[in-house]
Amino acid sequence: MAKPKSADLQTLLFSLSRSEKRYITLELQKLGSDLKIQQLFEAYTLQQLPDDDAVLEKYPQLKAEQFSNLKAHLYHKTLHFLREFHMHRSKDIQTRECIDHAQLLLDRGLYQQCTKVLNKAKRLVSRNDNLELNLEILKLQKQVFAQGVGGESQQKVNDIIQEVQDVTQKISNINLLSNIQVRLNYWYVKKGFVRKEAYSDEIAQYINDHLPSYDEATLSFHERLQLYEVYVTYYLFTQNFEGAFDYTQRWVSLFDQHPEFIPLKTMTYIRGLHKLLIAQQRLYRYQEFQETMQKLKEVDQIPNLGLNENLRAMLFKYLTIHEINSYFLTGKFHEGIALVERKAQVLDQFVDQLGRHATITFYYKIACMYFGASDYRRASFWLQKIINEQQVDLREDIHCFARILNLISHYEQGNTDLIDYLIKSTYRFLLLKDDLHQYQTYILRFLKNLSSETTEQELLLRFEQLHRQLLTLIDSPYEGRAFIYFDIISWLESKIHKRSVQEVIQEKAQRRIRSRESAVA
Repeated sequence: MAKPKSADLQTLLFSLSRSEKRYITLELQKLGSDLKIQQLFEAYTLQQLPDDDAVLEKYPQLKAEQFSNLKAHLYHKTLHFLREFHMHRSKDIQTRECIDHAQLLLDRGLYQQCTKVLNKAKRLVSRNDNLELNLEILKLQKQVFAQGVGGESQQKVNDIIQEVQDVTQKISNINLLSNIQVRLNYWYVKKGFVRKEAYSDEIAQYINDHLPSYDEATLSFHERLQLYEVYVTYYLFTQNFEGAFDYTQRWVSLFDQHPEFIPLKTMTYIRGLHKLLIAQQRLYRYQEFQETMQKLKEVDQIPNLGLNENLRAMLFKYLTIHEINSYFLTGKFHEGIALVERKAQVLDQFVDQLGRHATITFYYKIACMYFGASDYRRASFWLQKIINEQQVDLREDIHCFARILNLISHYEQGNTDLIDYLIKSTYRFLLLKDDLHQYQTYILRFLKNLSSETTEQELLLRFEQLHRQLLTLIDSPYEGRAFIYFDIISWLESKIHKRSVQEVIQEKAQRRIRSRESAVA
């Protein structure tokens, strides 16, 4: 194993829970480990010293020339003790240990002992449906059979051959499905939602070409889970929220039917609730959104779950995102802003935990919330964070709409001296990204034709004209998808009827929620 970089060691040690730190400290002491290793562990976990120089200054007995080897040793020891600590919780770790022991016994010709250990491994793997580990067990069983020491019957040989074929087929299905999933995720992170027919056709064709044939009723738990995730990703990607809602329900229901898998696939279970909340928000299923939100909040109360730091961070991330989304669902932007400002310090730490994709999405949500509350200066502040991003090939759709929304925010602030420059800059960016649709063209033309000499009556007529133009796009299969990023229709109606954006959006949200609840009833 290559020697880990200092940052890798620090990241690993900072990720430890209190109980893990306590266990490793005791094990280091129990084994009489080198005092220098114990001091290094203490420096990073208890003292939380920021870097190597600070550690060397605090502990002068740790020599610089030995430091690299000490860190590598501590890194390996930490992983070893973590494996031991989680052994009793993780059936996979226990199964892998059995497989390792069986291989050692097989190499020594102790076939009966090897068979006993493999039988134990088989019992363990049956509880978590780990197909890859099951295949490893079957391979070792075949090697034992090949020695002819057990006098196995023809039926037993046939059974193991059939099981190998069945498990191999299931693994193949999951690999094919996960390949589709990885490809869809890559496209989504790069481009965002599908807004062109040719792109939509390309994705549909890719799925048709690569999706394995299946009978859903005969699929294993993991096959069904992977299948549902592919469909959820596809439907969210193409903004088919009814389809996404259907398959996220199947995803979560699968865990409800097999709760024994929640401790084994906790991350996937949490992600399923997250995707279900997205679909419910987009479809204005307010009551169901609240119920799923409560379910997400109660995840850490599920017995025998043992959330690690990574899962706790993930849970916090999704709870924060959907707490903010709840204000978009109801149109209560001022309340959402109060939450954001009340939790400003926590949210700063939260953003540090996000990847670049999630960070850009989060910035855009906050900007839209300020825009909905008519705080255009702060909306521009958050939009500028996106515009200043160097990596513009990530979520190109949000980069494009951030520039449109920023233009309108500056218009609302009366920054007419900036408008011409921003329009040219936005045009260039949209052309570069091949994302100049009719929606953007109408808005840019509207802003370009405004001047300080435009009278209030003329302005009202232009608002009404733009409103009529954009209304023609709402039912368009692809142009209409632009309204998901920014509800410009409501903004225009607020200007035409001299009301706040929040009032208009909130009124529409309440109508949609009532309509949805009536349809469900």
